[in-house]
Amino acid sequence: MLRLQRWIARLARRNGATEQSANEAARQFSTAPIIQTGPHCHLLVEPDAFYTHLFSLIGITARELRWHVWYSASTVKFIERPRKGPGWLTLDGDLVNVFGLPRSRLDSFNICGTNGPYRFALSTHGSVTHVNSMAERLKALLPSLAYQSAADAIKAANAALWKRWFPPDVELLQVDDGDVGDLLANHLSDDGSWLSQRFVLGGVAVEVLRVVEELDQGPWTGWIRRTTDLFWALERGRLYPLRLQGQSLVGDGGHASGVAFSPMALAEALRQRRIVPSLLVTFIVLSILPGARVLGGCRQTVYYPLMRYVFARALEKMDERDVLVSLRADVRLGMWGHRVLTPMNGQPFAELEQLGNVLELLPEYEGKTLHRACGKLASFTGDPIWAGMRQHIASGEVRPASREWQWA
Repeated sequence: MLRLQRWIARLARRNGATEQSANEAARQFSTAPIIQTGPHCHLLVEPDAFYTHLFSLIGITARELRWHVWYSASTVKFIERPRKGPGWLTLDGDLVNVFGLPRSRLDSFNICGTNGPYRFALSTHGSVTHVNSMAERLKALLPSLAYQSAADAIKAANAALWKRWFPPDVELLQVDDGDVGDLLANHLSDDGSWLSQRFVLGGVAVEVLRVVEELDQGPWTGWIRRTTDLFWALERGRLYPLRLQGQSLVGDGGHASGVAFSPMALAEALRQRRIVPSLLVTFIVLSILPGARVLGGCRQTVYYPLMRYVFARALEKMDERDVLVSLRADVRLGMWGHRVLTPMNGQPFAELEQLGNVLELLPEYEGKTLHRACGKLASFTGDPIWAGMRQHIASGEVRPASREWQWA
């Protein structure tokens, strides 16, 4: 937790906070260790992201906190599904290409890749003559600089949008997978750290992979998959899976060069952005080990407790009793916090232009019961993996009091 607090203070200073304000961010995290982990690396005016931040603001203002900490996954591609992803934005009924990228780049590249330059274009999709005035107005508010990664561009844009429309007494701290990589490198560079000595050198990491394989069977198939072994290789803007073979992480199919599976080699590769942590490793470093609460989406409410289970089972097998006892003392470490509010309008940029700031919107939601605010829970009921879970519960294959949930 102390290492995490120092990292938060360092990121706050990097983003322009004074020494006093940065230290305040670290102190807040000791009493309210909460990270918004739901939205991916989107512009703040993207509806899923905007209403999630609005939900967090309700809690932040009620608790009189000053910092909103947001981990925004940047390992995603520009297109996550049709008409959806960091590369797209719908404004005034038009699909807008955020960076003006061709389809080949939207489909193939990850937004954490440092293969820029990236500039905000906000071009209307499929038309060279139609001008979307709302997109033009938004573009005028975004930075005109070029960035090496789309993730860096989005973070810079969000800093500007937050300053314009969000409460001046609440600060936004955005962190992404590159930042988490720096935090992990800090752990691994310390010869005395638990992650260095026990997770990497002591074999806990290998045991974690074995437990993932065991869990990805039967009713839990698909919730946590071994898509890569702990880290992704990042080359020329694309992510490639890595496999742990002996004492090295080796790329699939010759796409990625290998990295020695040692603390110092991993730390160096993380700092050079040759590798980035997997989501499982990210949650181990950000939440599971320090005991921070993460607010995520409908799938995270299942896969995050299962990640805790995987980690705890590996600790048990490796006789890491002290860490295991510490984990068992955690309370409500994973909570539903993404897509909780059902938008009444659903067009954040238009609402902000009309109202002038976010504070005018808060009363519309904070006076509601959670039952009314979240609507019909479509993110749960419309998700096929949740439909499969329902069938497993009905058949008795999964029970709410099963051993996995006791561990979680």
